[in-house]
Amino acid sequence: MPGGLNISSDSPELRAAGIIVPIIFSLIFLVGTVGNGLVLAVLLWNGQVKYSTTNLFILNLAVADLCFIICCVPFQATIYTLDGWLFGAFACKAVHFLIYLTMYASSFTLAAVSVDRYLAIRYPLKSRDLRTSRNAGVAIVVIWSLSMLFAGPYLSYYQIIHYHGVPICVPIWEDQRRKVLDILTFVFGYLLPVTVVSLAYSRTIKFLWTSVDPIERISESRKAKRKVTKMIVTVAILFCLCWLPHHLVILCFWFGHFPFNRATYAFRLASHCLSYTNSCLNPVVYALISKHFRKRFKQVFTCLFFQNKIRKKKKRRVGRKVHMVNVEGGFANRTGDFYGGNTEVTQAPEENTRKRDHEGAGRARAWTRQVQDAMVSVQKELLEEEILATASHSLDVTPLRGTAGQDQEEALEKG
Repeated sequence: MPGGLNISSDSPELRAAGIIVPIIFSLIFLVGTVGNGLVLAVLLWNGQVKYSTTNLFILNLAVADLCFIICCVPFQATIYTLDGWLFGAFACKAVHFLIYLTMYASSFTLAAVSVDRYLAIRYPLKSRDLRTSRNAGVAIVVIWSLSMLFAGPYLSYYQIIHYHGVPICVPIWEDQRRKVLDILTFVFGYLLPVTVVSLAYSRTIKFLWTSVDPIERISESRKAKRKVTKMIVTVAILFCLCWLPHHLVILCFWFGHFPFNRATYAFRLASHCLSYTNSCLNPVVYALISKHFRKRFKQVFTCLFFQNKIRKKKKRRVGRKVHMVNVEGGFANRTGDFYGGNTEVTQAPEENTRKRDHEGAGRARAWTRQVQDAMVSVQKELLEEEILATASHSLDVTPLRGTAGQDQEEALEKG
């Protein structure tokens, strides 16, 4: 953020910011980490993300948001609670570099997915050869490469200086260079992606609502496509709205009248929090709009619940497992005598192991019955475990089948 603010550190504004902003950032961190983590789990579950270009772009968006939340939000929250920057020169450069790296990655990904949705809806057959998982992967590599290129200058943009003996992390470039970089960031990181998104979705929405015959207009496939487009458009609009105040503040600073007072300080603070809030909103949008994501979220939680039950069941069986070691030869039949070798049967309950006595057919028959009982017990336990595992697996890999519209929505989001 350019410039500084001449407000005393004992002012009520700073004291209030020192309380409110860390709370907001803590909520952003909690909701964003859990939400984007669930999005990653849903998309990576059973490898279904490989078969959908849209899901690949959504996965990339979740990775960018999660990287921003984990690597940037905790450090930025300390600006309002600590007197200075206590994390060293490397973190000063790296944190601000990652802020703009993930911002570029998010904006470029939204632009790419808007073009992908337009091709999928406007040219569903012709675009099949273009909209492949491999091409989507190449696009993601290009997105991150361009993001690193545009965010690279921020590695030298910030530096630690000492103000009254306190280290602070601030821009150290001269004004003209800072102005040029801030303008380039606005143009390539916000204006161009927003323009591409606006053009692509305006044409997509126009085609969905007007360029279809009456029969196709009411088809389940068309309804499903509208739902997917609605979800992605909502994500794009939220990105535009959340980052707009941040860029307006910078543009007003360089080209307009932006005095440093309590009102502008509050506006800058609000724009700061709003731009960071965008990183935790996307999972909420997916859950509210997409039935596919809601079902997958439930399946993830259900599978985790069943796995915990299986682990607890195994722990309860630790003390009563039976270990059987066949040294040489074995039993000739289930009830007969021993032939051609020694068989060692060891029971391992909590008490000491019984002494083995291989003399006498009566003792051998007694041991044979014990082995049979143990084998039956083990088979029952394995059968019970297999039933639990089968129930968990069926919830994992078998999607719930609903109406035809829901099936079309799942097919669309997977392809």
